[in-house]
Amino acid sequence: MPNAHITGWGMAVPEKIMTNNDLSELVETNDEWIRERTGIRERRIARETEFTSTLAVDAAIRALKVANVRPTDLELIVCATSTPEYLFPATACLIQDQLGATKAGAFDLLAACSGFIYALNMAAQSIRSGSIKTALVIGSETLSRFVNWKDRNTCILFGDGAGAFVLQASERPGGVLSAVMHSDGSGGDLLTLPAGGSRYPINESTYSEGKHHIQMDGKEVFRFATRVMASATQEALDAAGLKVEDIRWVVPHQANIRIIEAAARGLKLPMERFIVNLDRYGNTSTASIPIAMVEAIEKGQIANGDKFVMVGFGAGLTWGALAAEWTGPIPSKGHVHPEQYRRLGRVRSLVRRVIRFIEGLLYRREL
Repeated sequence: MPNAHITGWGMAVPEKIMTNNDLSELVETNDEWIRERTGIRERRIARETEFTSTLAVDAAIRALKVANVRPTDLELIVCATSTPEYLFPATACLIQDQLGATKAGAFDLLAACSGFIYALNMAAQSIRSGSIKTALVIGSETLSRFVNWKDRNTCILFGDGAGAFVLQASERPGGVLSAVMHSDGSGGDLLTLPAGGSRYPINESTYSEGKHHIQMDGKEVFRFATRVMASATQEALDAAGLKVEDIRWVVPHQANIRIIEAAARGLKLPMERFIVNLDRYGNTSTASIPIAMVEAIEKGQIANGDKFVMVGFGAGLTWGALAAEWTGPIPSKGHVHPEQYRRLGRVRSLVRRVIRFIEGLLYRREL
């Protein structure tokens, strides 16, 4: 049975930075209050020309370049996101088109902030089953579009960004070792975006009531998160046949520093063993774990042979963890240039439309 290895990684964040002091001009708050309660001091905010798909493509191109994999080599694209550009088409399909991944199936996965772990597990299982050899997993968010900038309980938390991993099949040991996924829909009302779906389509009433903004019961979410982060990590370790002392790093969902500290106490690990960067990005939902991983890799914190656990929680309620052994890129010949595929994106899309039109004409003649 082949193993699923993380062979490429990339991240993309908007250039615009919103500090806690900037927020204090919009809502009654201050830098000290936010940092004490969350650990966040700034976050990135997407420009009008930046979207969930464009951030995802930027991160994906970087990941493909590290892995030395062409977009046309991809067989599966999974985009984990809480902020898809549309209910349909899937944001993953927009990414597939912009990348030029002409042989890949593509779908979105919505499990809120746990989504990247879920998506990574789905792609890894597809590789381990032998059905595919190469996958692209992305967590991408533009949460700033759904924040109520007058609600200081939520607007201080969220930021925008994207992270991507390339997964490839290999017989060598390592890669994804185990994963656990959980849900509890009885807590679905604790963190929600009420309007925009089929129950509450956006109209004048839902808009005036603010149902198109993120709503959260912060205290209950905090209690839930502090309970499940350590337990999910331990579950993933047990499933992989590992002990806490076997792992070099824990990469948690970057939601709140006090939640991460509670997980450290629960696992009896020092905070130095946790990769944390939420002070600069805030909560980027599905993107938070891959962004933290990419920064740690680029700083040289993660070395070949290191075992680690990614763990997260989110709306749903959902939570999960994934244990892996780091091995890095698979050696390959030549150098690919995935960014060139993006440059040809519009032309390629136009050609595909023309081909579909011609195929439609020929099909009708056959009928």
